[in-house]
Amino acid sequence: MSTVLESIIDGVREDLANRQAKVTQTQLEALIRDVAPALPAATNLRNATFSVISEVKRSSPSKGHLADITSPQSLASQYAEGGAAVVSVLTEERRFSGTLADLDIVRTHIDIPILRKDFMVTEYQILESRAHGADVILLIVAGLDQTQLRDFNDVALGLGMSVLVEIHDEAELDRAMDIEPALLGVNARNLKTLEVDLAVCQRLIPMIPKEIVAVAESGIATIDDVIMLARGGADAILVGEALVRGGGPSETVREWNQAGTEERNTDGVR
Repeated sequence: MSTVLESIIDGVREDLANRQAKVTQTQLEALIRDVAPALPAATNLRNATFSVISEVKRSSPSKGHLADITSPQSLASQYAEGGAAVVSVLTEERRFSGTLADLDIVRTHIDIPILRKDFMVTEYQILESRAHGADVILLIVAGLDQTQLRDFNDVALGLGMSVLVEIHDEAELDRAMDIEPALLGVNARNLKTLEVDLAVCQRLIPMIPKEIVAVAESGIATIDDVIMLARGGADAILVGEALVRGGGPSETVREWNQAGTEERNTDGVR
């Protein structure tokens, strides 16, 4: 029986084949030449005391429908107004109800870095991300072999992009360190079972070298969670569900960013 991650990736490959039939890799490379250079997301995150990465997210495999988000550009603008360092845009269609069109329209409305949040399984998707204006991609260690992880990272860096490398356990941390990441995300959600446990972040983040930006992902629902994670060494958090469901996204981003910054300036470890 396949895991949730494997099932998602199977769907990603099918949808990808449809896009590849319409736009060739050569065409993507031509489009990239006309796109503005990628914004320095990794540098920005490294230079900040604490950061919030805010997500445009309609659905999830674990919770189903979260929010309609008829205007992703409006939501992204509210995130930016609240001080988000990066806006993450889900583009996976089947489980997350996202599209590349969401990325396109968000890009035209904000001037801060954008993370294309999807499941990267081919070099084509990385070129596609840059062609659509993304500044950052996500590489999920659990979904890639070591050669893919290294090669995809090299392709993204070669395009001037930043890379958020995502891990879930100690073995994946070892694999991630092999490519010397600038940004390392610890996902509290087990992508095989969808269970969430913030203790995963508390356990793994202190193991991350301080020169690497440690990003806590998933299951962050309250300002107390933010304070706990910042105290445990998180340099940034990636939040979607709590922002799209809670109302007042700009205010929430501002409050959580301030709380995390204050904690990192005082008691935060690493």
